[in-house]
Amino acid sequence: MAIHFQRIIHAKQIIRRILPSLETADVPKGYFPVYVGETQKKRFVIPISYLKHPSFKKLLSQTEEEFGFDHPLGGLTIPCREEAFINLICSLNCS
Repeated sequence: MAIHFQRIIHAKQIIRRILPSLETADVPKGYFPVYVGETQKKRFVIPISYLKHPSFKKLLSQTEEEFGFDHPLGGLTIPCREEAFINLICSLNCS
């Protein structure tokens, strides 16, 4: 149980670090922008509640391990295939 809360706290700390640099005018409360793509990045605005889903946490962990947390676009950057990200988001919407 403590590990679960530590991961949530860690994810919230990551989001807090990047939120001040975001253009929040077009991001509704309870959501955050994510830039996805291997070469060309596409912007998605997703619910913060996704941070507690194991599949999304796994994606964030893999991103951190492989690429670190360099976010030149001002939001969370996930360098994976756009199709894979969309499939993940669709599965989270269905659960």
